[in-house]
Formats: sequence, C-alpha cells, structure tokens
Amino acid sequence: MYRIVIPARYASTRFPGKPLALVDGEPMIVRVWQRARATRAREVIVATDDERIAAAARLAGADVCMTEASHASGTDRLAEVARSRGFGADDIVVNLQGDEPRMPAAIVEQVAAALAAHPAAAVATASAPIGTRAAFLDPNVVKVVTDRGGRALYFSRAPIPHDRDGGGFAARRHIGLYAYRAGALLRLAALQPTRLEQLERLEQLRALEHGLEIRVVEAVEVPGPDVNTPQDLQHFDAAGA
Repeated sequence: MYRIVIPARYASTRFPGKPLALVDGEPMIVRVWQRARATRAREVIVATDDERIAAAARLAGADVCMTEASHASGTDRLAEVARSRGFGADDIVVNLQGDEPRMPAAIVEQVAAALAAHPAAAVATASAPIGTRAAFLDPNVVKVVTDRGGRALYFSRAPIPHDRDGGGFAARRHIGLYAYRAGALLRLAALQPTRLEQLERLEQLRALEHGLEIRVVEAVEVPGPDVNTPQDLQHFDAAGA
C-alpha cells in the first residue's frame, strides 16, 4: 500500500492562488484530491501552508497537514509531512502535484507499483512518447532517457537523445509524478541543490547526482494537461473533462 500527498501553495509566481481556481465548478485542489481518492492509496493528504487552501480542502472532506511556508519545493513539503506523520523509511509516498486535476488514477497506481516492485529503487516516475518535433524542442517539455532496464540516465529540458543522422527521434516526455520511499525522500530533502539540478531547474537530478536509482515506467494512459498559468486553465476548460 502507499500514501498520496498533494503539495499545494498559494504564492505561485505564474498563477497566484492556483489551487483555488475553479475546475468544473470546484477548486482545483478539490479536483486533484478527488482524483487521488479514486486510487487504492491507504490515505490521501493535502499539504499546504495556506489557510484558504486548507479550508477548501477540509470542506470537501480532505485530510490536511499544515506545513511551513518556507519550503522551496513540493519535495520539501512532502518530507515535512513524512516526518510529522511518522512514515516508515520503506513506506511509499506518491507526490501528486496540486495542478494535475486530470492525472489518471491508473498512472498513480502504476508508479507506486513500480517502486514496490524494485526494492533497490529510491524513486519511480513515468514517461510518455513525444509526438511532435515542436514538443521535442520545447524546454518546458522535460525529456527523460533511460537504460534498457528502465532506470533513468538523465532528465533534461534540452532535446535528448540527439539523433545525429536525422532519421527521426524516439524521445520520451517525463510526466511529473513521483513515488518515493519515505527514507529516500527525507534524504533528498536534506541534501543541498546540486549543480545539474540548478542548471536545468529539475529537482529530480539531485537524486541522480547522488546515485539514487529512479525507475521510469511507460504510462499506461495519456495524462491530461496540468495547469501552470491562467491561460492554461482557459485551454483546460475548453478541452473538457
């Protein structure tokens, strides 16, 4: 069994108050919590530092853990929850971002199962094919390269792998959904940001630079869009549920 923690903060640079933006008539944080509740997780926890977000989540019936306002990332917020709730070192914790109201439950289950199936791994995540060259070149689309066994070799905003002979590309898009062993989560949160992490602005590189194994599975479903800006929300609403 595993737990889901949904980190949510109010002070987003690109979209302040995003967790409270309405999606199909409900606050986004509630829609994400409802998605999480559709899985087989033993518990679902909303982690936030904002009373407005907490109030909306509690009104829907969510378990809320209030966290510090100083956290630089969702991983740090998850680590505080793991410490305060007393998670065991081998407990599996899924980080479901608070702006993923259409993340399929099947992918959440898949990532948690992948970590459970590989005891040497510290983290598991997912990927999907990149269908267009525009997406391949887009730095906002994070790419991942793995070895033949599904262990991550590198994540980048750059177009990798490079096809020297120009015969096409077989790149994969990283889906920002993570399952952690709680012990590895606490270790990562205690480490300082690493050079590659700072260059790429990709926190998962900290785990690779410190030698932690990340398993990458091919997503069984195509996830719906996440929401980073108010414009994304407009497109999201237009696309429908």
